[in-house]
Amino acid sequence: MHYLLIYEVAPDYLARRAQYRDVHLALAWQAAERGELLLGGAVGDPIEGSILLFSADSAAIPEAFARADPYVVKGLVTRWRVAPWRTVAGHQASNPIRAG
Repeated sequence: MHYLLIYEVAPDYLARRAQYRDVHLALAWQAAERGELLLGGAVGDPIEGSILLFSADSAAIPEAFARADPYVVKGLVTRWRVAPWRTVAGHQASNPIRAG
């Protein structure tokens, strides 16, 4: 199953993220190496939030990531949520459905 971890960020996010970025990125790459995190990154220009795409058996995996993320712990992320994403098209779809 795919899950989206959706972050909303504080107005001063860009000014504050540098001191936590290395730890955040280390956590992200560790999750990627475990096969949990498929993609992640900032959304918008200027940045209005972030989305991280997880492949996992349950929402517990992206939830644990968020709870350990210094961006969340230090208040750079003002709100986060995990949404199941029922992917049906594409080579990496978790529930592929073809026409006909």
